[in-house]
Amino acid sequence: MIPVYDFVEGSTPLLVSVPHDGRELASGMKERMTTIGLALPDTDWHVRRLYQFAPSLGVSVISANYSRYVIDLNRPSTDEELYKGQLFTGLCPSKTFGGEDIYLEGSEVSESEKQERVEQYWQPYHDKISIELAQIKDKFGFALLWDAHSIPSRVPSLFSGILTIFNIGTVDGTSCDHRLTRAVYDIANESEYSVVVDGRFKGGYITRAYGNPAANIHALQLEKAQRAYMSEGTLVFDDTASERFVKYLKEMLRTFVSEAESLLQEG
Repeated sequence: MIPVYDFVEGSTPLLVSVPHDGRELASGMKERMTTIGLALPDTDWHVRRLYQFAPSLGVSVISANYSRYVIDLNRPSTDEELYKGQLFTGLCPSKTFGGEDIYLEGSEVSESEKQERVEQYWQPYHDKISIELAQIKDKFGFALLWDAHSIPSRVPSLFSGILTIFNIGTVDGTSCDHRLTRAVYDIANESEYSVVVDGRFKGGYITRAYGNPAANIHALQLEKAQRAYMSEGTLVFDDTASERFVKYLKEMLRTFVSEAESLLQEG
């Protein structure tokens, strides 16, 4: 079996999580899926590649290998609704963001299968995040979590119009100290790209579950519009565009760490 996730251990207080770039499917899934489902259209394309620089900065990285159609690691294992009044995609999605069926009729995921996927894929990923954050905090006195995502610029079922490039989510300021958020925002705001804090994407389960500023654990989600670094029509990674884009991602990660270190020193 392919590992649930890949992990690279770093030397700084920062852990980057990439939960939605996986493409692998569980055993027996392909035969049950529609053509559109097999295309995995809701993948966070190339996010792992975008952050391949992170280990060189001493940043730890955990990246899921299995598709969000197997199980959505950024949803609670109880499958409760995160975004009231918004499209409910679920722990084991049955439809794409565009409303198309992922599974052939009669082949949808049962409750027992859902629980098996929680145990086999969801739990190990979250156990690893918990362990790493605890170890980081024990070593540095604080821990930082950066949940990395991307999405097409237009998804009518999720938001209207064209999405802002940088979407910083802190669950309305509850998952990350405002000074850290502001420092990251300032880097994005000085770039050529648009930015918003706690707009349509405020942070999913990962940001909400682990961010606890009172306990010196700060979590931030960065949702990125895919047009900034790839062709949304062909799904091809754009080397030239991504080089410009990654320059700001690097600075945002560096600033996240340095500002947190300053915050700790201030007491």
